[in-house]
Amino acid sequence: MYESERGLLNRVFKSRYNRFINHSRQLYPVGLLFGLGFDTATQVGVIGISAGAASGGALPPLAIISLPLIFAAGMSLWDTLDGALMCRAYGWAFSHPLRKIYYNLSTTSLSIFVAFVVGTIELIVVLTDKLGVADRQPWALLTGLDLNTIGYFVVGTFLITWLGSMAYWRLAKIEQRYRTTATADSKL
Repeated sequence: MYESERGLLNRVFKSRYNRFINHSRQLYPVGLLFGLGFDTATQVGVIGISAGAASGGALPPLAIISLPLIFAAGMSLWDTLDGALMCRAYGWAFSHPLRKIYYNLSTTSLSIFVAFVVGTIELIVVLTDKLGVADRQPWALLTGLDLNTIGYFVVGTFLITWLGSMAYWRLAKIEQRYRTTATADSKL
């Protein structure tokens, strides 16, 4: 079974969607519909409509649609940068089996750590709200955390872990150490 033939959606649709999309340019409408489903895109559109209504209808339609267009341009820029970085990371990781294991271990560990931190903060916020202790000192600090600050923490954690992981890989010479061990084992 080919890797592209696996998955629930492929079993449900029996590869029918593969006949409709033959080129990457055909994915743009799919991405546009997907983006419209995001809450942020909808909020940006509502802000534009509200601005038009607040100005007494004097706002031209191009000004109303400019906010969602700027949002889409920003998302496209950052998603492109993310895709380029991830393509390079995957290229590095999948060039050697040991690199793939190392990459998967570090990425999975980091994802678990970030999910645990964010989940714990969210759980504490809900519990302090339900228990009525949100205004008390140790809990007020956690309930007052800004989500942007948590986002910066997540990005910083990913960056520090990625750089530390690369430094450890090179300084500990993991590939050379295990390649030598694997070569010695194969000669036995």
